[in-house]
Amino acid sequence: MCHGSFPWASQTMALRCLIVDDSTGFLRSARSLLEREGIAVVGVASTGEEALRQTEELRPDVVLLDIDLGEESGFDLARRLEREASFPPYVILISTHAEEDFADLITASPTAGFLSKAGLSAGAIREVLRGHGGDGTAVPPHAT
Repeated sequence: MCHGSFPWASQTMALRCLIVDDSTGFLRSARSLLEREGIAVVGVASTGEEALRQTEELRPDVVLLDIDLGEESGFDLARRLEREASFPPYVILISTHAEEDFADLITASPTAGFLSKAGLSAGAIREVLRGHGGDGTAVPPHAT
């Protein structure tokens, strides 16, 4: 993956985000919070199939993906997004559980990282992406 400068890395361009969670209350709250902080939430999904469809249609830069989607696994969906999306976005796993509870699975997953739902913010998302980019910026996988 090429790691170069990308406009949203400097916070001058809105980061395009898709939120995937089976809780409608969380989807509503997270969307409101992130939009107030300058993230362009281009869509929300509550199932894996919706997430795959919206990823193809909307081409977000990043997908915030709940680890536990009811009967579905966020880890499995992250692998599907990497494999099946024409323009795979960065994926950040989210959960109400502590990162340590899933550390090995997170490390083995094709994701940019993890954020607790309680710590979700535009700054936290950008920090995960900067860390994933290695040089202070991150380029969505489809931009390479």
